Parts: sequence; structure tokens; C-alpha cells
Amino acid sequence: MGTGTGIGRVRGLGSAKSGSHHWWIQRLTAGGNILLILWFLFSLLRLPSLDHATVVQWIASPLVAVPLLLIVANTFWHFRLGLQVVIEDYQHDESRIIALVLLNFYTVGAAALAIFAICKIAFRGVAG
Repeated sequence: MGTGTGIGRVRGLGSAKSGSHHWWIQRLTAGGNILLILWFLFSLLRLPSLDHATVVQWIASPLVAVPLLLIVANTFWHFRLGLQVVIEDYQHDESRIIALVLLNFYTVGAAALAIFAICKIAFRGVAG
């Protein structure tokens, strides 16, 4: 009665029960990326030109800045989830922990940098 081998149940080495949650979050972020990137492409195509002043004015709008922030957050979250699976599947020694920590630092740092850049343009607007 139960799952796994007898010794595995005694040692508590059964399923962690988190794989399906991870899988669902990865699918949801992928779907979010599709919708947000389609919005981004269609919005860019509607601009009269892609010069610096036009794009800065476009980003200064809250209706543009907020979806851009969502793109950054969703894309980096999806990126982290995907690479976490790769690291967990193919790294089997102690370097696995270091790789996961570096992955988290990289994704949070890069996302923060992108969010800062969008906010700086959005709050400064075309006045600067």
C-alpha cells in the first residue's frame, strides 16, 4: 500500500509532489509570453516610426509601461523555470546547488535591471 519501494517509504524518499505545479507554472508563463509578445509586436508595428523620441514617448504611457514590465517579469520567470529543470536533470554533483544559486541571482538581477530601465523611461517621460 503506497508508492515507491518499502525502503524508500521508510527513508521518506517518495515523490516531492511539486513536479506538476512546476509544469503548470511553466505552461502558464509560456502562454503569458505568447500573449504579451504578440501585444508587443503589434504595438510596435502601429508606431509611426521607431526613432528614439517616438519609442520613449510610447514607453512613457502607463498602458505601455505596465505590459512591458509584465513581459520582463513573465519572461525571466519562465526562463528561470526552464533552466532550473535543465540543471536539475543534468547536474548530479555538488555544483548543482551553485548552478541553481547563480541562476537565481542572474535572473533576478537581469529582470531588476530591465524593470529599472522601463521605470526610468516611464517616470521620466519625454521631458528628459
